[in-house]
Amino acid sequence: MTETHSAGVRGDSGPQVAELVASRVLDVPDFPKPGVMFKDLMPLFADGTVFGQVVDGIVAYHGRESFDAVVGIEARGFVIAAAVAYATGVGVVPVRKAGKLPRPAYSASYALEYGEATLELHEDAFTAGHRVLVVDDVLATGGTAEATLDLVERAGGTVAGFTVLLELGFLGGRERLAPRPVHALLQV
Repeated sequence: MTETHSAGVRGDSGPQVAELVASRVLDVPDFPKPGVMFKDLMPLFADGTVFGQVVDGIVAYHGRESFDAVVGIEARGFVIAAAVAYATGVGVVPVRKAGKLPRPAYSASYALEYGEATLELHEDAFTAGHRVLVVDDVLATGGTAEATLDLVERAGGTVAGFTVLLELGFLGGRERLAPRPVHALLQV
């Protein structure tokens, strides 16, 4: 494994936050399959000081009063969402893979590189106009994010923002989500 960070890193919250994230991302070659360079964020989550600073950066960017709930996308998005929700005193709502929620849920399917996936959100997750911050670890092609943002709106929520720790810009996710704004702490 080699570290990702280098001089000139960039992100939507400025170079200091981008460097902070980059300093804890490790490149893992050929995972999950040959030719793929996996960006491992687990060292960031494991460093309490850095993780706290990253959460503080997300809260500072959006403001403590701009959302009523935080949605985390399965699975690593749960970690971020719970921390942001705790830091701001709001609730956390999971968006899960199909078949994991016990009550009536909206579902959205989307294409993957090698098939299709489905996400679900409880139908009663929000009241009308509930302002929702959606968070995840990585933005790649944007399929997962697009499905999640659509689910939030179908459930009556208003998307107040969308934040990721790492954006793989070369895969076009930001463009796919336009005109919705994307906040990425680190863009590569």
